[in-house]
Amino acid sequence: MNPLLWILLGVAIGAAGMTPIVRMLLRRSEYQTRLAERSARRNERLAELGSMTGGLAHEIKNPLSTIGLNAQLLSEGLADAELADDERSRLRRRLDSLTREVERLRGILTDFLQFAGRVKLDPQPRDLVRIVDELADFYHPQCDQAGIVLRTQFPDGPLELSIDEGLLKQAVLNLMINATQAMIEATPNSGGITIGELILRVEGDLKEARIHVIDTGPGIEPVKLKDIFHPYVSHKSGGTGLGLSTARRIVEEHAGRLAVHSEPGRGSAFVIHLPRRESSEPHQKQASPNRESTGNDPRSADPGQSE
Repeated sequence: MNPLLWILLGVAIGAAGMTPIVRMLLRRSEYQTRLAERSARRNERLAELGSMTGGLAHEIKNPLSTIGLNAQLLSEGLADAELADDERSRLRRRLDSLTREVERLRGILTDFLQFAGRVKLDPQPRDLVRIVDELADFYHPQCDQAGIVLRTQFPDGPLELSIDEGLLKQAVLNLMINATQAMIEATPNSGGITIGELILRVEGDLKEARIHVIDTGPGIEPVKLKDIFHPYVSHKSGGTGLGLSTARRIVEEHAGRLAVHSEPGRGSAFVIHLPRRESSEPHQKQASPNRESTGNDPRSADPGQSE
C-alpha cells in the first residue's frame, strides 16, 4: 500500500479519535462561559440591590431625625403646658416611648449603612498594644456601671503592624460590647455586685498578631455558633445582629480572620488574627494587674478559653 495512504489513514483515525475530546472541551468551555456570565449578572444585580437599599435607608433616616427632633420639642413644650399632673405624666411616657423607638431605629439604620457600605482601608503602621489599651480606658466606665471587671494582658513592648486604626477599633469595640451584653443578660438586676470579667489580651509571633476578647458569660451553644456571624442573626434581646458581622468584615478586609471559642457555662473568647509583615520578634506577654475596673479581686483568665 502506498505510504501516503497510510499517513492519510492515520490522520483520519487520529482526527476521529480527537473529535469527542475536542467536543467535550468545547462543551466545558461553553459551560464555564455561561457560569461566568451568570455570576456577573448576579453580582451586578446584588450591587444594584445594595445601592438601592443603601439609598432607601438614607431616605428613612432623614425623616426619622425630623420625628426625633419634633418629639424633643414636644417634650419641652409639655413642661410649660397647662395640664393636670396625671395627663402630663401620661403624655410624657408616650413621648419618651416615641423617642426611644426613634433612637432604636436610628441605631439599626446606622448599623445597616455601616455594614452595607464599602470598607475602605487606610492602613498605617500602628502599635496594637496602644490601640487596645486606649479602648480599655474608653470602655472602663461601661464595665464599672455594669459590675464587670475589665482586665488587660499585654506584651512588654509595642506590637506594630499595618492596620486601619479607626476600623480595627470599631471591630474590637463591637466584640467588647457583645461580650458585655451577654454577661448583663445572663445576670440581670445584679444590684452592684460583680457579674463577670472581660479580658483583653494582645499577643503575637513572627507570622501574626492576635487580639483576644474573652468574657466569663454564659457562653454560646454549639448549634448557634455557626450562625453568629450572619447578618441580622442575634440571640440577644434588642440586638440587630450586625455587630459581629461588621467586626468579621473589617478583620477580613485586613486579610485576617475572626475565630470564636465558646463553651456553655464557661464564657466565650473571640480572637482576631492579623497577619504581620514585620520580622521583629514580639516580647513575651504579661498581665497588667493595675488595669482592673473595680476593687474586687478578679479571677485569673482561663488560658484554655482563647487557644
